[in-house]
Amino acid sequence: MSTGTIDRLETARLICERLRSEHAPEERRLLLDPRVGARLWSRPASPTEAEIIDGLAAKTDHWDRYGFGLWLLRDRETGEAVGRGGLQYTYTARLHEVEAAWAIAPERWGQGLATELAHASVEVGFEQLGLRQIVAFTLPDNVASRRVMEKTGFEYERDIVHAGLAHVLYVRRPPA
Repeated sequence: MSTGTIDRLETARLICERLRSEHAPEERRLLLDPRVGARLWSRPASPTEAEIIDGLAAKTDHWDRYGFGLWLLRDRETGEAVGRGGLQYTYTARLHEVEAAWAIAPERWGQGLATELAHASVEVGFEQLGLRQIVAFTLPDNVASRRVMEKTGFEYERDIVHAGLAHVLYVRRPPA
């Protein structure tokens, strides 16, 4: 499925590289798109530039602390940034778990990139990191993300509240 290291891996259509501070322009472009923000933020206003930079710093710190984290996703053919995603610790619904997360540029929605990334993330989580389970969650009406979770073997576990909003929690365990 994927080749490389945890810092940089390749799938059939993606180059996934460790998220770094120099990715700020790509992060801004992705996260300030209101279509992406509607799926990620718990408030109606888009994040500020400072919040995006602070968030990126937290993501790079996660890599330094845990040895894994989110990747910037590039199209293998063009090198264009098409999203971000991967694995990160999350604190939600009184859980401290590793989450599979993704955000794809709207121009690339519906092309299966999130599913491709989710498969690679699960593979890294179980085979390289030795995780016992991975969680994923989204807003209940985010049918596309729920479908990605289901296609990659996540199972609905329960409704939760995250960032003050109703979400659905899915869990994936390694094959027996």
